[in-house]
Amino acid sequence: MKKAKYILSKQMPYLADNIVPIIFIAFTLLGFVLTTNVPFNFFLSELSSRFYRNAFIVLSLVIPVIAGLGLNFGIVIGAMSGQLAIIIVRYLSIEYLHLSGFWELVFCLVLSLPIAAFIGFLTGKLYNKTRGQEMIASLIVGFFANGVYQFILLFATGIIIPVRSSHPMIKPDGVGVRMTVDMGELHYSLQNILKVPFLWAVLLVSVLLLALVISRHLMGKKGHNKDNRVIFFTKVGLSAVLIIYSVFAIVTKSKITSVKDVPAATIIIIGLLCLFTELIMKTKLGQDFRSVGQSQHIAESNGINVDKTRIIAVIMSTVLAAWGQIIYLQDMGTLNVYGAHTQIGMFSVAALLVGGASVHKATVSQALIGTILFNSMFIMSPEIGKAAFGNALLGEYFRTFMVYGIIGMALGIYVWNANRKARITLDPVEVHTQDN
Repeated sequence: MKKAKYILSKQMPYLADNIVPIIFIAFTLLGFVLTTNVPFNFFLSELSSRFYRNAFIVLSLVIPVIAGLGLNFGIVIGAMSGQLAIIIVRYLSIEYLHLSGFWELVFCLVLSLPIAAFIGFLTGKLYNKTRGQEMIASLIVGFFANGVYQFILLFATGIIIPVRSSHPMIKPDGVGVRMTVDMGELHYSLQNILKVPFLWAVLLVSVLLLALVISRHLMGKKGHNKDNRVIFFTKVGLSAVLIIYSVFAIVTKSKITSVKDVPAATIIIIGLLCLFTELIMKTKLGQDFRSVGQSQHIAESNGINVDKTRIIAVIMSTVLAAWGQIIYLQDMGTLNVYGAHTQIGMFSVAALLVGGASVHKATVSQALIGTILFNSMFIMSPEIGKAAFGNALLGEYFRTFMVYGIIGMALGIYVWNANRKARITLDPVEVHTQDN
């Protein structure tokens, strides 16, 4: 039995390392088996819309993980920074500037940069004081920042910060910002720049992915083994299937053509963030992130300023989270001033973990895959609850259960995987001998 487990762990490490995404793929497929009233084009429309909204903010978690800061629940602070920028810009636009939607978006992105960078700097200083407990510290600092945020918007606005009491964003008594703020022309300001039919976008992305996979293979990575070849041919096969299916669906005018158009500008921005994350890892700063994440003591002995590197990682994550929240809210159309940010940290961390990431390892592909799988679960949960229990409301409760369950399960699997690899790495010969 032990020998069988040893062989399985040696021959199928990919399965063991990606058990969480495999579970969620199975969950989504189960949803389609149990429910027959969810049209595939509806599922794709909902999934694609959620992906455009959430992918950027999930990607903002990658750099802190690489830098050894763990799962940065503190991105909620970045989300609040983005919301503050939106509130300020909307107030000024209505009162004085009368900007178009595009320029409001640009103003929001520019204004959120110094706010998020300053708060990220303070948060990074805190993480350096709570070394080894960054995830707990990020949770607590998020709660603290939420209190400061509410104090500014509920009390300081109108008493300390002068505002016009008759302004549509201000409460009738002239003190505090209303519960909801209409995004006005900011709504869909990014989506309306350029839209592409869904199937044409899938075809283009599939061709680009196929070209990328083949080019990487031809360049010849060192240490290519059989497993890597299997993965290579799997990626080539999936890309080819997507290309063939897209062409077939376009020619035959399949129902999939009714899926919502793709906001090309949003996809380009997400792609640029992916490219930025990959490229920065090849720079001196990126190598410092990796070194600090692997061993702070060794990094410091090699002349790396560990504290400064960690602070830079937190600042980058916080700024990206602020921009991600702005992208999310301009798509939603309405800002829930006091509630839009509350669950963003938990949901984003859960999405990253669903993609196969862990406390010490995260990649761009894991963030993107996790966003897709996590939102697939969100779409299918009510349908599964209705089909299995006759009550769609149970599926809504199941969503919340899954968010916290994912985090706990992923952390537990991470520990199990670490122990498994440690046993194999320490003395595989002895293990094999004992099994015989």
